Amino acid sequence: MAGSGQIRQLKRRIRSVQSTQKITRAMEMIAASRILKAQARVRAARPYAEQIHDVIKGLAVSNEVRAHPLLQVRDLERVAVIVNTSDRGLAGAYNANVLKVADRTIREEESAGRNVDLYVVGKKGAGYYAYRGRRPTRIWQGISDTPVIEDAAAVAEVVMDRFSNADIDRVWLVYTDFKSALTQSPVRMELLPVKPEEFGGGREISPDFMYEPSQGELLDRLIPRYVEAKMLHGLLESAASEHANRQRAMKAATDNAKEVAANLSRIMNQARQDQITSEISEIVGGAEALNE
Repeated sequence: MAGSGQIRQLKRRIRSVQSTQKITRAMEMIAASRILKAQARVRAARPYAEQIHDVIKGLAVSNEVRAHPLLQVRDLERVAVIVNTSDRGLAGAYNANVLKVADRTIREEESAGRNVDLYVVGKKGAGYYAYRGRRPTRIWQGISDTPVIEDAAAVAEVVMDRFSNADIDRVWLVYTDFKSALTQSPVRMELLPVKPEEFGGGREISPDFMYEPSQGELLDRLIPRYVEAKMLHGLLESAASEHANRQRAMKAATDNAKEVAANLSRIMNQARQDQITSEISEIVGGAEALNE
């Protein structure tokens, strides 16, 4: 027979689960709103990258781009891997999936006899590698949620300087590509060296234009901006993917909390019914005893 103590305990558990459900529901709604904002940032950044790309293509027709330090293809001895993770948890398998791709990339490079320098964006990635005893060369925190061009430039500048100085020979960018609210895929992109083929097919800019500085100097300045734009693209796609994963995770948590609360309510109602039935039986038995 269920006692009053068991019923009180069930009531407390139900209130606790319902409070958790309210929190996860609020987090789900916040993540849903942030997905829309992240998508808007991706769309807003696209014209900037496309315009830089088009100008470089036009300048590349009449200028030699292969001489730029960021386009130099060298024998691969040391490789850098930039891993985009989140600063906050409760995002389902978002971080685990991107870290799997990063680990696979690192294993492939090391199995080929190359040294790997690790660069990590996000606290979760930093904690993951610290637990496994791998010390990243550089860690950036606090930029994964709402990255801006200054954040992308700070990350890209470090690897561009090292690549230009021949300290590293290739740079991989591992991030999560946002395809839709339901589909996000961890991918890797070769950030450096920049491929000359990316600037093929351009049309020569009209000679009526006057350049200050010269076309060659302008090209030298734009190629680093192009790399920064690619880095920003990876950060923005990762941010949108993080919010989408968090929304799904919080929705699942909300649904589970609702189901647990319903099950506990059924158990409590059954316990209350058993208690009432037992009390009625005791009253009837007592009344019969008095009559006898």
